[in-house]
Amino acid sequence: MSGDRYRIADQNATYFLTLTVVDWIDLFTRKEYCLTVVDSLNYCIREKNMEVFAWVIMSSHVHLAVRVKEPDKLSDVLRDFKKFTSKAIIQLMNEIGESRREWLLAKFSDEANRIGRAKNYKIWKDDNHAIELGGYIDVETRVNYVHQNPVKAMIVQQAEQYIFSSATDYAGGKGLVTISYF
Repeated sequence: MSGDRYRIADQNATYFLTLTVVDWIDLFTRKEYCLTVVDSLNYCIREKNMEVFAWVIMSSHVHLAVRVKEPDKLSDVLRDFKKFTSKAIIQLMNEIGESRREWLLAKFSDEANRIGRAKNYKIWKDDNHAIELGGYIDVETRVNYVHQNPVKAMIVQQAEQYIFSSATDYAGGKGLVTISYF
């Protein structure tokens, strides 16, 4: 994506990604927005050849360890994922009575106007902070990092307690997103 210092060179390699809300806005404070991300990840797994090894939704960003199998391309899947979730979240703001609706829409509208590429609102930063992962140990390190995010943020005491993460899967349970194991 343009402006991305961390380029996706190999469209079918395994990457650690950080998808960030513009201005690091704490958007994912409502379960409805988080469930939109969850549903979209599951759609990408079913329909776009995405494998998710780890994921977590934090208040202002999403971490993923993923790979997209041929013939699909990671950049295309991410573009579609961001476009869909942006539109769905904007629509949800109107439906659920978001208390910060006007402020959020103004921020997202300002960002769309600033960059001149988005139509009405821009929720996600262009940069995916894509870091290609080089094998099992590299993936395992990133999976642990992803799962420890809510613990370090003091949201939960144990990673598997956080529902919007794949930590439950790695602890023997069944999480919200269908994950693959590396």
